This record gives sequence, structure tokens and C-alpha cells, in this order.
Amino acid sequence: MQTRTNSQEKNIGFTKIAIFASGAGSNAKKIIEHFGNNNQISVGLVVCNKPEAGVLDIAAKAHIPVLIVDKEQFFRGNGYVDELKHSGIDFIVLAGFLWKIPQNLINAYRNKIINIHPALLPKFGGKGMYGSKVHQAVIAAGEKESGITIHYVDEHYDNGDIIFQASCPILSDDTPDTLAQKIHKLEHENFSRVIEECVKKV
Repeated sequence: MQTRTNSQEKNIGFTKIAIFASGAGSNAKKIIEHFGNNNQISVGLVVCNKPEAGVLDIAAKAHIPVLIVDKEQFFRGNGYVDELKHSGIDFIVLAGFLWKIPQNLINAYRNKIINIHPALLPKFGGKGMYGSKVHQAVIAAGEKESGITIHYVDEHYDNGDIIFQASCPILSDDTPDTLAQKIHKLEHENFSRVIEECVKKV
């Protein structure tokens, strides 16, 4: 696996981010673009559990190394901590990554892993609550608003300390698809900025 050796990355205070993603990678693309010319923070690795995922094309176009993770090794090994450390990763961002983060990885990056969830936690979180399933549940419950939650990752699904939330109204004619569009807009507007703020606190 190739890694970048930009001289900036050797400077004290320089932070390399790994983006974990399982799907098309729209959030990953925004994050990569946001940090493209940053002289203190860079995206150093894209980690994915699906060899056919669209996020891998985004990583390739941006010349960012990729790590494909195997389920057995991820959960029964050391969570790829050695590989992440070898790549100089300092901070982890979950952007649509659908596997639970194993204990070894949480221990190695305590308070340095954040996730974005497409609802206003603590409502509509937990195992199995992702993507369109969340939006369907929110609408079925008759909620008047939804939004995004950015939070630290701990041992439980969608349970870590909340860092940031933003909301949007749910109209009477909204469907899971139209709500998803509103949520994506909030994600793209806020996630990269919040990541940068969190990295600077480390």
C-alpha cells in the first residue's frame, strides 16, 4: 500500500485523517475537497469494506491510498490498527461506514474517531438504523423535524458524546427520498468544518 510522504506531513502538528466509508462516498468527496489544500490536515487513507463501492473511485481520482478491510480480520484481528499506524493515521472519520468499530480500534484511537448519523440522536439510532431506514422510521413516527448528528464513537452504536447537530423541517409531503436530500445537504454543509474543529482540539 502506497502512502504519501509530503514534507508537510512530517511537521509537528500535521494530522492525517482516514475516511471509513462503505458506499458512494458523497461525504468522503466533500471531505477530500475541503482538505485538499490544507497545510495542517490531509486525508491520508480511505478505508472501505466493499471492493465495489463508489468511494474507491473518488479515492483513486484524488490519488489517495485505499485499504480494503476483511470482516474476519477487522473483528477478530486487531481492527487494522497496525496498518493505520503504519500509514501515519492520527484521526478517523466514519462517513457512511456500516460496520461497528471493534474495541481494539476504539482503544487505539480513543476520542479520535467521529461519525455522522442521519438523524437527531438519541432518536433513531442504534443497530440497523442507517441510510433510508432512518428516514423511513422518522417519517413513520410522525416527526416534525430531522437532521444530522456528529458524535464521537464509543463501544456502542450511535452512543458517543454529541459534537454537533443541525436540523431541518419535515413537511407533510416529504418522502424518505426527499428527506434524504435535505439530510445530505446538511451533511455536506457541516461535516468537513466540524471535522476540522475536532482535529484541532486533539
